[in-house]
Amino acid sequence: MPIAAPDIDPFYLIVPDAAAVARFAALGVRTIQLRAKGLSPSAARAEIVAAMEAAMPHAHCQLIVNDTWREALSVGCDYIHLGQEDLADADLATIKSAGMRIGISTHDAAELAIALAAEPDYVALGPINPTTTKATGRPAQGVARLAEWRRLIGASMPLVAIGGIGLGEADAIISAGAQSCAVVSDVLCASDPDARARQWLAWAAGRRG
Repeated sequence: MPIAAPDIDPFYLIVPDAAAVARFAALGVRTIQLRAKGLSPSAARAEIVAAMEAAMPHAHCQLIVNDTWREALSVGCDYIHLGQEDLADADLATIKSAGMRIGISTHDAAELAIALAAEPDYVALGPINPTTTKATGRPAQGVARLAEWRRLIGASMPLVAIGGIGLGEADAIISAGAQSCAVVSDVLCASDPDARARQWLAWAAGRRG
């Protein structure tokens, strides 16, 4: 069974703002991505700082900032996630010299090759299922595709599954070769997001052993 990397938990929650980082870090979520869209550079920096401050009291919590690598770098964030377009524009030498870790989105074999050439700290594959959270323009990959990605990236590279994932299929996703399930709607759109997050946390605790 794949084992999660120390900084990527089996339950990987994606949230839109620093307030949500504070809310879910306090519940015990260990891996949280801040995906704050449509902000000016100054507003993005302020949101990242607020998210870092929210996560900081929780030693268990790893904050990952989506896309805005310049702003994340400027305020000392240590982990970013890049889509393919952002990766194309990123100054990887500067990012890595600053000690920042990087996760990269992939949707097909060509994008995976580009991602692996950047020597990321993890690779994400998606969307696993149809999703309305983010318009990728890509068909659903399906859980079985994770096994192919695992073969291509090797045993040691952390693999994150993303896109329309519910708790009921989380075990199958891990069994297929992923280390982690990235979740948005299954928690944030639940009738009781806190309760749903706790269910995911209980599942993740079992996967961590």
